[in-house]
Amino acid sequence: MSDPAFDQHCMIRALQLARQGLYTTDPNPRVGCVLAKGGQIIAEGFHARAGEPHAERHALTTAGAEARGATAYVTLEPCSHTGRTGPCADALIKAGVARVVAAMEDPNPQVAGNGFGKLRAAGIQVEVGLQESEARALNPGFIRRMRGERPWVRIKVAASVDGRTAMASGESQWITGPQAREDVQRLRARSSAVITGIGTVLADRPSYTVRADQWRLGEYGSDQVRQPLRVILDRRLRTPVDVPVVTTAGPCLVVGGEAHPERQRALEAAGAEVMHLPSSGSGVDLKALLADLSRRECNEILVECGATLAGAFVREALFDELIVYMAPALLGTDARGLLSLPLVRMAEKVSLRWADVRQLGNDLRLTLVPE
Repeated sequence: MSDPAFDQHCMIRALQLARQGLYTTDPNPRVGCVLAKGGQIIAEGFHARAGEPHAERHALTTAGAEARGATAYVTLEPCSHTGRTGPCADALIKAGVARVVAAMEDPNPQVAGNGFGKLRAAGIQVEVGLQESEARALNPGFIRRMRGERPWVRIKVAASVDGRTAMASGESQWITGPQAREDVQRLRARSSAVITGIGTVLADRPSYTVRADQWRLGEYGSDQVRQPLRVILDRRLRTPVDVPVVTTAGPCLVVGGEAHPERQRALEAAGAEVMHLPSSGSGVDLKALLADLSRRECNEILVECGATLAGAFVREALFDELIVYMAPALLGTDARGLLSLPLVRMAEKVSLRWADVRQLGNDLRLTLVPE
């Protein structure tokens, strides 16, 4: 007979293990596994990188023959198909596991209950739903993409208490302190892609890389940095070939809307990919952009840009989180605003709800989500 308290303890541990792949598994989901027998945990594992063994296989390798008759606690349904690695459901069956407790079903149409079906057909007891909400929170973009929807989109802005992001001249470094900037590195590291606009590239010359020296990557089980795809929305292909976002390590995609063959050839020679999408209003069609990024297996997107592009994502309801790093400072009435939202009537307001508020050094991180 199972012990509900011990089951929960093991699943919580599996979730902790899954988080160790938070910055490294993309485009795969973050998954953890615990093997237990006789009221004791006998093996653990988590998925670290696409193409490497899944969480279940790591745990089974550690357990060896002891896995026979054990219970496997996994944060996601064991896969039933051959992708970059073999089916984990088959490995659990071969190892002689007696029971599988999973937090949730895999939304991947190639799995979607088939893993559970294989296990049950082999006589293994299967239970689903323990700590499901926590498991879903680990992989919001993967879940959404596997349902055929757009990636999970976070808009990040840094602002003063009076809602200003830069002085009228454009000067903006640094509004927030080192702890907030370190936290932004974590957001980038877990993102498949970072989206910005040509205005920000020309004004600030950012790189949008993950700088491991600014945060403790090792605490999450990896010493290797995966750089996100840097996406520049540049309708007229004005991106200079020598800006850091193009020249630094990691992939760069320039998305245009008009044909400029010479500029395109120069960018491609510098190592950037150039793609053209239809225009929508005065900019690139954002829905078409997100659909393309989903086809590229992008799960989570971070939007780091100026007020105009950030406002466009909000106006088109193409975001899931608005993250505001707020500094205890006032920049004044002439400074630049947080978002460009030309609203006139109160009925047009964009309603949000608080998801999280926490202090980072002297700053606040405010996380808001659409109502």
